[in-house]
Amino acid sequence: MHQALAAAGWSPGRRHAAQAEAWADALSGHRSPQGHAHALFPAAFETWAELGALTLNPVGAGTAYAPSGIVVDPLRGLHWARTLGDLGHALDTALCPLGEEAGGTALIALDREGRLYAVDHTGDWYLGPDVPAGLTTLLTGAEPYRLDLPDDD
Repeated sequence: MHQALAAAGWSPGRRHAAQAEAWADALSGHRSPQGHAHALFPAAFETWAELGALTLNPVGAGTAYAPSGIVVDPLRGLHWARTLGDLGHALDTALCPLGEEAGGTALIALDREGRLYAVDHTGDWYLGPDVPAGLTTLLTGAEPYRLDLPDDD
C-alpha cells in the first residue's frame, strides 16, 4: 500500500482539513428524497483530511481477485445516505462514505471505529479493521469478507 500512496502523492503529515470540511458541509447538508442524512464522525473527517482527493492504483497482480484502484472522494457517496444508514443500522454502527473503487463499481465506506466496507451490486463487504488494511484488501486483490445478514424468517 505504501507504494500506491507514494505514487498518488501522499506523504506523512499530509493534511487537507479545508477539503475535509467542505466535504463534511456538503454531506451534512444533503438529504435523500425520503429525508435520510449522512452520519458524520471524527474517523471520517480525519481520513478525508489525510487521504482525500487521492486516487490509489494497484501496483501488482491480485492475490485472490483482480486488484482495484480507489478514488478517495466522499462525495462519490452523496446519494447513498439511505443505503449506508441501513447497513450501519444492521451492523450496529454508523457508516460514512470514503470514496469508490476506480470505475465506480463499489462505494467504499468507513464506520466510527475506522473499519472499511464496500457496497456493490453483489452485496456488502467487510474490507478490514482499519483504513490501511481495507485499502490494502482492494489494492492487492485480497479476498474481502462478504457480510451475510440473517434472514428474516
